[in-house]
Amino acid sequence: MKNKPILIVPGETESIFFEILFKSIRSNKFKSPLILITSIKILQAQMKRFKFKKKIRIIDLIYLKKNKLDNLKINLINIDNYISNKIKKNTINTNAYIKNCFDIAFKILKTNFSNKLLNGPINKSLFLNRKFPGMTEYISSKFNIKKNAMLIYNEDLSVCPLTTHLPLKLVSNKISRKLIKEKTILINDFFLKNRGFKPKIAVTGLNPHCESTLKFNEDDKILVPAIKTLRKNGYKIYGPFSADTIFLKQNRDKYNVILGMYHDQVLSPIKTLKEYNAINVTLGLPFYRVSPDHGPNKKMINKNLSNSISLTKSIKFLDQQ
Repeated sequence: MKNKPILIVPGETESIFFEILFKSIRSNKFKSPLILITSIKILQAQMKRFKFKKKIRIIDLIYLKKNKLDNLKINLINIDNYISNKIKKNTINTNAYIKNCFDIAFKILKTNFSNKLLNGPINKSLFLNRKFPGMTEYISSKFNIKKNAMLIYNEDLSVCPLTTHLPLKLVSNKISRKLIKEKTILINDFFLKNRGFKPKIAVTGLNPHCESTLKFNEDDKILVPAIKTLRKNGYKIYGPFSADTIFLKQNRDKYNVILGMYHDQVLSPIKTLKEYNAINVTLGLPFYRVSPDHGPNKKMINKNLSNSISLTKSIKFLDQQ
């Protein structure tokens, strides 16, 4: 198949996902067939709610490769055919339902029928139950991937947290030269493959102004040596820079990626600058995995006012692969 299908796991059923998906489909034409992995009952209820009219094409997993797919209809793998009656009776916001959707997607990805996965917003605290820091680590574990990175990608400026969903008191112990090297290589490889050039990477310091009143300063002892070594090896990496000024326009315009030490250090600024115009890409996997860069947003459910830009950007990114 010339344009491999995009597998879509909607995630939480009580979220804005179907609203923004329907908006994206209405406003855009995608070359890659979209395959939804969800319950037909959930899909039909959401289509009725948002007055989205389109015929549904049921896809059987056994005959997956025999299907001639396009986006004239909604391609659906009906999860109801592959789960127990107990789960089927209580699909709304259950971990088992979401897990089964992912399991089917993983099974398909391992056959190489598709190399593209998109998932909708997930309530990580409920679904992951503290077993994984985030979805990046959860999905990576299913393919035995140890080296991964969460890239919040925008064509002009992207960010990557060195540590993801960790409590702040654990961040300093997690930072290492090895981890900085791993993330840098993954970021560099992604840009070479998808943009055709080596990115300029700015590294933020851990401490305010990259200074510390303690005897051990991570910025001097860990970050500086790691950056020097990577530069000697040909990577365009610079810093460490003070996190309170690196996002000023005169500074950020010099770089393609800002590698931060922890989640909110770089995600708060990028969401302020780009709002919904960014996507979450998992680096290091043997396939493409993206998701819109926002959560379920339950406050906006049924209002039909949600912004679909991040989801549309996510689908378009996969559509180009």
